[in-house]
Amino acid sequence: MPTRPSLLAACWTSAGNAVPFRGLTTSPVDIRTRIEAVAEAGYTGFGLTREDLVVARETVGLSAVATILADNGIETVQLEWITSWWTTGETRRASDEVRHDLFDACPVLGVDHIKIGADDDGVPVSYDQLCHGFDALATDAARVGVKIGFENTPFSHHVRTTEQAIRFVTDVANPNGGLVVDIWHAQRGGTPYADIPRLLPLRYVVGVELDDGHPFAQGPDLADTFDNRLVCGTGAFDVVSFVRAIDELGWTGPYGIEHMSVASRRQPIDVTLREARDGALACLAAARQSGPSAVRI
Repeated sequence: MPTRPSLLAACWTSAGNAVPFRGLTTSPVDIRTRIEAVAEAGYTGFGLTREDLVVARETVGLSAVATILADNGIETVQLEWITSWWTTGETRRASDEVRHDLFDACPVLGVDHIKIGADDDGVPVSYDQLCHGFDALATDAARVGVKIGFENTPFSHHVRTTEQAIRFVTDVANPNGGLVVDIWHAQRGGTPYADIPRLLPLRYVVGVELDDGHPFAQGPDLADTFDNRLVCGTGAFDVVSFVRAIDELGWTGPYGIEHMSVASRRQPIDVTLREARDGALACLAAARQSGPSAVRI
């Protein structure tokens, strides 16, 4: 194992006071400042939403963003979020606009993967529709050289738990599509971490994400997901055991650090990035040592 694991700052970790679903969809921090802060904190991966990608494209341009990423040693770029990829009509047209913006950026920025979900908007959809849509999206993404990573959430159509998500990506079995395994959703969905390497073939792992949280959801799932994540090692999740399960699975890629909370949005992004980094590195180090799995920072 590397002595210092590679970390990817998922989009919200460096976004500052931005949160979806409440009208704060774009970061108040400019793209150069974000990338430089991420690199200064020791991350080698950078995540960006479609909304902030469009702002960067229309201000400094994608070629300039690519140069800033390269100058700061960013090796892995992650974009997000596509949903409604199984739909038709106006909803699908809006989804395809997002797809177009993200796909256009992939060759320029050297994007590794795009995160997607199946947000439950209350419109009935069958499991077969989701499978067909995911397969088509993953195949489409291959033409621009980017992988598609599905992330299950408690508010996903049919695919809410990590077990269901594993079944989903393996049922589809598209070589360009897989799963982003997030400890938050595994924990909230009740998935025993030790089951993950038993159920999930390594070839279907697109990314892995770390965070921590309270023992139980604090209010509705959506608000809890965006408002209450904690620094690794400061909450009730057994992050060390999760990392050990992922090591058993054979993952050697970067760990995405997805930190978002009411508290983190109130502080400078460099503070959030350092705190999230230190917690993750402490848990990763503890996981790769013998002895008790508990760690607190």
